[in-house]
Amino acid sequence: MSGVDAAGTDAAVPRRGSGGTARKPGGRFRFPTAILLTCAALGVAGGLLLAPANWLSTLLFPVAPFASVALAGLWMLPSVIALRLLRRPLVGLLVGLLAGLVIVPFSGYGFGSVATNLWWAAFTELPFLFVIWRYWGTWMHYVGAVVVSVVYPVLAWASFDLGSFPLAVQALFFSITLASCVGTTALGIIIADRLRKAGVGGRRSQRS
Repeated sequence: MSGVDAAGTDAAVPRRGSGGTARKPGGRFRFPTAILLTCAALGVAGGLLLAPANWLSTLLFPVAPFASVALAGLWMLPSVIALRLLRRPLVGLLVGLLAGLVIVPFSGYGFGSVATNLWWAAFTELPFLFVIWRYWGTWMHYVGAVVVSVVYPVLAWASFDLGSFPLAVQALFFSITLASCVGTTALGIIIADRLRKAGVGGRRSQRS
């Protein structure tokens, strides 16, 4: 396992000239087999969820674009679960990548689906990157959800032709995106906590 025990926790090694312990360099970014298998399972499950959601969103876009954007938060779900459950750096991106690869044959967008999944996964990972993955507070998951709720409508402004709508409708679009992302994040946290109670992913000592 090279510096990581079977339960997925970092192994402590003596620090020279000190009575304490220290982690091996790079230990935070090593992935034991158990972690990789859990990520693979979450990625596959996420892909199976997103494949039909992708087609539903595509069908709704021309006729009910606001209903389409209500599904947007689902693209965050696999990564939120992974980060909450495993509490390790980059697992959100890894699961997003795997989920994207799973839906490639079914999405109609080819490998563009991988880029889309990674884009959404990046926002779930971003808040923890800023604290170098040393703090795992529940509220930080919601930071990522709020940020992407602002960024996505701005980037999708032209695609949805939001400029042609009154201000109230534009505000509604942002509100739907926010509700979708925050609601999905809350669902991901609940699922991850229940998985951990069931013994999946091992137990971590970081604050939550």
